[in-house]
Amino acid sequence: MRIPVFLSYPKPHWGRQQSFIAKLETYLRGRGLEARTLGVTDYDMDAPLKAIRRLMLESNGLITVAFRRTLVVEGRSRPDPDLPGATEAVVRDTWLTSPYCQIEPAMAYQLGLPTLILRERGVYQEGLLEKGVVGTYMPEFAIEEDAVDYLESPEWNDLIGKWEGFVRAVVEKKGNPPRLY
Repeated sequence: MRIPVFLSYPKPHWGRQQSFIAKLETYLRGRGLEARTLGVTDYDMDAPLKAIRRLMLESNGLITVAFRRTLVVEGRSRPDPDLPGATEAVVRDTWLTSPYCQIEPAMAYQLGLPTLILRERGVYQEGLLEKGVVGTYMPEFAIEEDAVDYLESPEWNDLIGKWEGFVRAVVEKKGNPPRLY
């Protein structure tokens, strides 16, 4: 029986993104893990957050792939500040991802699940997408290059190996009875 893990990603809009997800799912299956994604492998009639929570409770870890989704050609962050020391920042040619790439890892973190976030190069680094926020290294990959090759790199092998070890520890601990001493 495969170990269920939550795989979170915005719906791909480029073939390269879809290929990346297909290769990731194949990789996970080959390691005895079952990628579960709301709206892809699992469906629920409840509100999305309730459905996500239910699926997470059945999972033993989470991988989020923060794909490029919305292009900001030019924008302003913290416009027209009136506090001393506050500054405005101009944002150019930056990509945003789905808000669920922030919500789902936060929910997994609160449940104590091992969390691995992969960010496509160019996606704006804020919130959980900032390096070090969840305490683990956050890799960035480039989809313009053959991103599928990233899943064969030494960096990937090191990260996924560590994450997978945490996932298997969750499976082991879930099977133990509660300790009263």
